Amino acid sequence: MVELVWLIPMLPLVGFVALLLLGKRLGDPWAGWLATAMVGASFVTACVVFIGLLGQPENTYEHSYFTWIPAGSFQVDVNTLLDPMAMAMVLFITGISTLIHLYSIGYMHGDEKYWKFFLYLNLFVFSMLVLVLGGNLLLTFLGWEGVGTSSYLLISFWFGKEANASAGKKAFVTNRIGDWGFMVAMFFVFLTFGTLNYTEFLPAAVSGDVAETTLTIIAVMLFIGAIGKSAQIPLYIWLPDAMAGPTPVSALIHAATMVTAGVYLMCRISPILSVSAEWVPMLIAWTGAITALVAATIATAQMDIKKVLAYSTVSQLGYMFLAVGIGAYWVAIFHMITHAFFKACLFLGSGSVIHGMHDEQDMRRMGNLRKYMPITAITFLCGWLAIAGIPPFSGFWSKDEILTYALHENPALYAIGLFAALLTAYYMSRAVFRTFYGDEKWRVVPVPDDGQTLADALAAAPDEERDAALDSVPDLVLTFDPEPPHGRIDATYEPHESAWTMTIPLVVLAFFSVVAGFLNIPFGSLHFLEDWLEPSFVLSNPAILDVTTIQTITELAVGSAVGIVGCIAGYLLWRGSRPEQKRAQLPFFANAWYYDITITRIMGGPGRIAADALAWFDRTVIDGAINGIGIVTVESSTVLRRMQSGYLRRYALALALGAAVLLVFIASRVVNL
Repeated sequence: MVELVWLIPMLPLVGFVALLLLGKRLGDPWAGWLATAMVGASFVTACVVFIGLLGQPENTYEHSYFTWIPAGSFQVDVNTLLDPMAMAMVLFITGISTLIHLYSIGYMHGDEKYWKFFLYLNLFVFSMLVLVLGGNLLLTFLGWEGVGTSSYLLISFWFGKEANASAGKKAFVTNRIGDWGFMVAMFFVFLTFGTLNYTEFLPAAVSGDVAETTLTIIAVMLFIGAIGKSAQIPLYIWLPDAMAGPTPVSALIHAATMVTAGVYLMCRISPILSVSAEWVPMLIAWTGAITALVAATIATAQMDIKKVLAYSTVSQLGYMFLAVGIGAYWVAIFHMITHAFFKACLFLGSGSVIHGMHDEQDMRRMGNLRKYMPITAITFLCGWLAIAGIPPFSGFWSKDEILTYALHENPALYAIGLFAALLTAYYMSRAVFRTFYGDEKWRVVPVPDDGQTLADALAAAPDEERDAALDSVPDLVLTFDPEPPHGRIDATYEPHESAWTMTIPLVVLAFFSVVAGFLNIPFGSLHFLEDWLEPSFVLSNPAILDVTTIQTITELAVGSAVGIVGCIAGYLLWRGSRPEQKRAQLPFFANAWYYDITITRIMGGPGRIAADALAWFDRTVIDGAINGIGIVTVESSTVLRRMQSGYLRRYALALALGAAVLLVFIASRVVNL
């Protein structure tokens, strides 16, 4: 059964081709159902292959299908490497992607480019599976570029708005920086080992026959690629802007797929990390820890519900890189899996809120939505408790594993991770209480900003409309909000629960947000995931944790206490409207430490001037030199062409003159002798 592994990426590719040819004719909703069926079939196939993999030696299967690039000593095959790590990735990629496809059938209903959206989704899933299953660096890079291209198409899907188009370009350009590092690393790998196959160059890397400097260069270059794809400092700026795409795209990119590619790459080449310079793993760990903290602080002051989740994703990815840097590779995969479930649940939950709120994303216009959207509210609360690290929800187990390893590796990293966990519980509680509890501020329907205040809107509203709105929300005008919503009062404006195609994926993801942590319990023989992933890291010299049961319980208690304190702080401050809220939303954090703004100003000012200067140099000097050679050649050829008149008498005259010159030359030489 394991031989069917090729079918896993092939099914989404078939869906892509079918939609390319027939998608417009199928339309809404059949194009969506076709795409969902293809990814669902891929998930079923993955389950069958998983059963077959259990019978393979060390649960690993490698197969080469054909030679792709034969060029002298450089040869690349189309091959697959299916080991426990790749199998775990494939299962949750295909499973969660199926749920997101099903959700999208309802979410994208009525969109004029409905079929094209699912076309891009199938291409995205195919690319991600190629990335994970590829048996060599070049195939991984092919999938790497595929998800980059697909994400550009999906983020800028509604490119009619300039902001959306710019967000897509920003993601594409930022990722190119990381891709440069990946390509340089591939060149070094082939130059050093003569192959790009993982099963060939990774054992050679730990053999002791390769210089540490070379391995360090490879590790650093691949890390640059990883921080671009997985949105770590300093290349994280593309991911928050990626919220411009439809919400299912946000869930697909920020939960189970694209942003985890960098973490997967680091785990895949972990043998090289283990034998590179000692400062490389610490660089990875500190980058992850600082990213987790910085992104968490920014999330505390965001008003857009999707922006909160976006910075949350950056922060959680930071935890995964922290785990990689301290050698806890399997823990990084563990947190990747739990994060895939609870973050997909949260993103799709936010999409359900936006859908039910008629495309409203500002949390200042929400409140008490649990009354109108009970399924969305309950599932969102499950995702909230998971990411906040409240036991026994899934995020608690994986996050605390990372903190435990960090404590025994470097207490400073542990302290940063613990404080970021506190902020995570706080800002997610803020989002929950602003959205699902409190006053029904959505009754103030937005109007174009013309300077009208809320008092003006109330005064201008018809008496019966104003009275009905105030009766339903008696404290609407009296309560405090840092930036009260402007608009008109509409008593008929009410949110609604989403269709079943959207709520079923929410329920499934909420369930796994609760139970996925039980894949690995740090007691007795309950560490199933750790045992399953062990063959993938036999060459990596992973960190080994030797703690007593009392220590484990104590550290888990500290982690859960931090999460609970963060949730309580969020509840006390955001359960209603109060003046203290304004001081809690610092402009410095609301503006993302002014980092993105600064880069934008630099690129739009000095950066543009420098780019124009380089363009002038290229056009005038580089192209001028090449074009000058061409012009000289053309002009000289024109002069010489005139000598070829085609008249015989001219050729005879030229021949006679030449002979005369030769005779004169010979005579002068004879006289001199």
